[in-house]
Amino acid sequence: MPLKLSLKPGEKFVLNGAVVQNGDRRATLVLQNKASVLREKDILQEDEVTSPARRIYFPMMMMYLDEANAHKFYDEFANRLGEFMGAVRNPDVLVDCVAISKHAMNREFYKALMLCRKLVEYEDERLGNVASGLSGGGAAG
Repeated sequence: MPLKLSLKPGEKFVLNGAVVQNGDRRATLVLQNKASVLREKDILQEDEVTSPARRIYFPMMMMYLDEANAHKFYDEFANRLGEFMGAVRNPDVLVDCVAISKHAMNREFYKALMLCRKLVEYEDERLGNVASGLSGGGAAG
């Protein structure tokens, strides 16, 4: 099933590890086969990994973007998810954590990543954080 990306002028995204930037006009791309795609707004830089939920999101993002080397990031992800689950008491968030773990074990990294995004949003709401990385809505994948 093709993936249709509608891009704003100048918008950047990662496509199978390559950073691509749209030109000066709106554009639509249609990807005909499976690819790892992540919009700029969903990319977390290493220096933005400043909270427990972001410490889960970052290794999951790396597993999604570099699926061949996912094993290199899995232990960090699993440790951080375990710590987070030990600190959170919200049953809905814990259900999301279990789903993230299941998706990760099934190598459904994009699905897991979008649930990790929910953890970041939950954390930001509870802590009153001003959005630095990961602001805005969903992503293409």
